[in-house]
Amino acid sequence: MERVFTSWSGGKDSCYSCYKAIRNGMDVRFLINMMDESGRWSFVHRFPLSVLQQQSEALGIPLLYKRTGNNLYAVVFTGAIEEMKKDGVEGGVFGDIDLEEHREWVENICQESGIKAFLPLWQMSQDDVIADFIGSGFVSVIIACNEKYLGEEWLGRKVDNDFISHLKELQKTTDVTVCGESGEYHTLVIDGPIFNKRIDIQQTVNRYNNGYWFLEIQKSELKGK
Repeated sequence: MERVFTSWSGGKDSCYSCYKAIRNGMDVRFLINMMDESGRWSFVHRFPLSVLQQQSEALGIPLLYKRTGNNLYAVVFTGAIEEMKKDGVEGGVFGDIDLEEHREWVENICQESGIKAFLPLWQMSQDDVIADFIGSGFVSVIIACNEKYLGEEWLGRKVDNDFISHLKELQKTTDVTVCGESGEYHTLVIDGPIFNKRIDIQQTVNRYNNGYWFLEIQKSELKGK
């Protein structure tokens, strides 16, 4: 059984790639997340650390998190890989779908670290990825959106078939992608078939920064299913 980590953003694509790795018989030993320099927020999606810890507990997979800035991201990530290798990790699972520069970065960093890179969603159609994710029983909510495509009113809404239908309509007049691969929106997974508990979001504040709306989660709890 291949011992791996999952590069974990907390969103749908990283979660679905983790799910597929488990379904394919891999032993997911760690979730690795990169935090900002303050250690308060995840580097890309801006989740509070507490939410990532709740996901980790719900999944029963340890969370490894590291603080970083733009200029040190690769160095810190490589250091985290070396740390996980001491616990027998042989590969990393990543949720990239079709951005070539992301694939190249992932493969290069893994090759330099002497481990394998697994991209279970690579070159799947985005329509299939989102349909399979929803159809498998995962529940995720929108926690960030680019105002060019989606307004503040979408924050906190579930990624469901109605949302996908809206994106399909947007595709007639914009270059929006269904999975948000170009940063059109980001998600937080709060429940699913590999979750032993669900995350109940109880208190939020909407924030705006540099063309993006963010749902800042101020209070959340794990609940039984």
